[in-house]
Amino acid sequence: MSKHDESLFEDTKMTFGEHLEELRVCLTKAIIGLVIGSAIGLLLAKQVMGVIQSPIEKALREHFSKLAVEELKGQYVGEITPGLEEFVGKWALVFDEVYIENAELERIAAGFDAEGKREKSTLTPEQVIKQSLPVPNASFTKTRIWRTAEAQLTALSVHEGFMIWLKAGFVFGIIVASPYIFLQIWLFVAAGLYPHERKYVYVYLPFSLALFLIGSATAFFFVFGPVLNFLFGFARMLDIAPDLRISEVISFVLFLPLGFGIAFQLPLVMLFLHRIGLFTVEAYLEKWRIAVLVIFVISMMLTPADPYSMLLMAGPLTGLYFLGIAMCRWMPRGENPFNEAYEP
Repeated sequence: MSKHDESLFEDTKMTFGEHLEELRVCLTKAIIGLVIGSAIGLLLAKQVMGVIQSPIEKALREHFSKLAVEELKGQYVGEITPGLEEFVGKWALVFDEVYIENAELERIAAGFDAEGKREKSTLTPEQVIKQSLPVPNASFTKTRIWRTAEAQLTALSVHEGFMIWLKAGFVFGIIVASPYIFLQIWLFVAAGLYPHERKYVYVYLPFSLALFLIGSATAFFFVFGPVLNFLFGFARMLDIAPDLRISEVISFVLFLPLGFGIAFQLPLVMLFLHRIGLFTVEAYLEKWRIAVLVIFVISMMLTPADPYSMLLMAGPLTGLYFLGIAMCRWMPRGENPFNEAYEP
């Protein structure tokens, strides 16, 4: 424990009521910042939704393309052209199987010369219409028609669009207002520290914001794609056609970056607790197994109900935990200006 002359800090001590008042002020300011950020988010909600939907639509196109290739491989074992899968994946193509009347094929073929060029028709429009609709017969040819995959989220109720607009604006507002919100959080923390400890707040604030943004970007750019491909893989295995409702996936897309951003504060929190003397490097090393267990439990709570996204969060957090230990070792507490005697 730290030993010091408490009389040095009598003028800086706060009562419980004063702490509550400081909390009220900081929360009020943070909420005002969030409201302003959300207002900006609502104005830009359309652009935000375009960015949010892009990884989902990309994953859907990849899913349908892979499904098309798997169906062809199942029908023509060993006969698929090596470059087909790459070509289909590049253009996100899928196919529909259709039946064409042989008489229609003959009519179409008759309209081309030996070089494959279209011959100029001498028929009147009425004759073309009549010729284009031959009397159906029992002779058909099965073929495939390729098209680009349609990846679109659907809404099944009238009010879903409005609710998605609110959610998108709110989450984007948190990101926009995050510097001000983090400032208020750290100012509240500073109110409960000794004067010589408050300097850490202003040193760590920019790093805290940077870690939050890095965590959010990690979720959006590096987690969404693998997790969606993992989940769509089960849909292909079980032969289930995904028809995604935007209200069911919006929470996953919007709130996962927030969870990553908050979780990435871990090394900074560890360093802060070490600098004010609550934990030592030895304690962090001794309890690393418990820490990893807690990390996995928190990751399970902050991610959707699938193991892949949990692992994608728990893995970086485990690395960040040991990074926090390294930061504590590289940046020791140093000599206290009040000559505190630290006893581990």
